Amino acid sequence: MRLACMERFVKKLTRIDQRICMAHWLAEFFPCLTPLPRITMLPNKEGQHVPQATFKTRKNDKWVDITSDDLFDGKTVVVFSLPGAYTPTCSSTHLPRYNELANTFKAHGVDDVVCISVNDAFVMNEWGQAQEAENLTLIPDGNGEFTEGMGLLVDKSSLGFGKRSWRYSMLVKNGSVEKMFIEPEKEGDPFEVSDANTMLNYLAPGAKAPEPITVFTKPGCPFCAKAKSLLREAGLRFEEISLGHGITSRSLYAVSGAGTAPQVFCGGQKIGGSEDLEAWLAKREQ
Repeated sequence: MRLACMERFVKKLTRIDQRICMAHWLAEFFPCLTPLPRITMLPNKEGQHVPQATFKTRKNDKWVDITSDDLFDGKTVVVFSLPGAYTPTCSSTHLPRYNELANTFKAHGVDDVVCISVNDAFVMNEWGQAQEAENLTLIPDGNGEFTEGMGLLVDKSSLGFGKRSWRYSMLVKNGSVEKMFIEPEKEGDPFEVSDANTMLNYLAPGAKAPEPITVFTKPGCPFCAKAKSLLREAGLRFEEISLGHGITSRSLYAVSGAGTAPQVFCGGQKIGGSEDLEAWLAKREQ
């Protein structure tokens, strides 16, 4: 009877909890077996207050202390934390997408979007400039004080990194953690749930994220200047690819089917020249 009750109980648990429960069950009924390895789980701090820490930052070539209270008290803050500045996934995907969606987060009640990494202030400042991360607040947790308080300071000595943050994101309201997305405990550097799109979907289900926009331009082209002005007036971020810097009109024609500039693309779709863009923006506002 006792075994049957245990089996029914275990079936109701998650897969990880089942493994933990079965380990205890085997140890109780078969003490002669070799003990199983201890299964650990990264802590989820939902419903708890963020740890108190003092961050050593640099502003205008001076040291400025910022505390946890400064970052979170009376605010709604999206936080994402990553193993290190300048590392591939962090630089190519994790940080850039949060920077792109920062204004969308703020349109849905977020006061600030904060990136925390176990790096020093000099590295974080340089990385932020290199990434043009003007929409984010980059915070150096050089001593790992905050990250350790979150229970997410992990040993990456095998990579020569020392102690670094596990990759995660969280929504913090007035200092209290409402939601966390912690990457699964796998080998390497998993990046599955702490991305900006996942956070936006939690914060505002159904919210439409802005599509990436690219504008092919030519130096001295008045129509190109008009297209860029239209996009700025609409509050739309864009990347500019200028002809004449290793890129010729042949490449423009290969991509767009047109040899004239500007050529505007949004989310993989061709919009066209400045007049096409004007019509597209007018339709978008309807």
